[in-house]
Amino acid sequence: MPGERSKVPAADQTLQILAHLAAQRGPVPAATIATALGLPRSSVYHLLAVLQERGFVVHLPEERRYGLGVAAFELSSGFSRQQPLTRLGRPLVAALVDRVGESGHLAVLHGRDVLYLVEERAPRRPSLVTDVGVRLPAHLTATGRAMLAALPPAQLRALYPDTPAFPERTGGDDGGEPWSYGRLKRLLQQVRADGRASEHGEVTPGLASIGAAVLDHVGWPAAAIAVTFPEDTARGAVDTIADEVREAAATLSRRIGAHA
Repeated sequence: MPGERSKVPAADQTLQILAHLAAQRGPVPAATIATALGLPRSSVYHLLAVLQERGFVVHLPEERRYGLGVAAFELSSGFSRQQPLTRLGRPLVAALVDRVGESGHLAVLHGRDVLYLVEERAPRRPSLVTDVGVRLPAHLTATGRAMLAALPPAQLRALYPDTPAFPERTGGDDGGEPWSYGRLKRLLQQVRADGRASEHGEVTPGLASIGAAVLDHVGWPAAAIAVTFPEDTARGAVDTIADEVREAAATLSRRIGAHA
């Protein structure tokens, strides 16, 4: 790989700069970019000037910082329009359903909701509420919990600032404890410890789900894959489902550019 990149160093350095800016929480100084990437400052300034001219970077003169521009946003919009997550995820979810014999789905986080992009129903299994295009409260679903557990604490807190941010679906899902930010934090700590997210009857009584996050190249939860099955499924079968869900999520993560 290093040999291939060296054939077009300017292109490689330009992409490094864009990727670095995309991973930051806000605009950064050019000197910081040069140091982080190990590039000559003069090269970074020249490349930033070109990127600024093309609209991929904006310069904040008062702050002496650089951030992503509108053209970079248009690239991300193109990514959404082309639906690569759906195209890449559908065959993986279909194969997962074939292996475990239970229904599976792929969802993305949209605010405090999950939006279902792929739904694959297993033979002789009932239809689920998680159909394509359906939105459900993220904190109640396995896919949502898997993605929320991968968010930075500040982002999670911004999504759930108060009690009204926690709508209930079936009510009394765990003995009556009301939802709160503290309860969500405890639940997500368990998700991270287990390496998987689960829900039991909180979306549909009698059904449970296990989900795992699909992470992008900067570790952001781009999506999640889950399988739904009867709550009375044997523990051994549940463990097998969990392993298969994690493997499918890891495969999709690699396919969208995540590091191993």
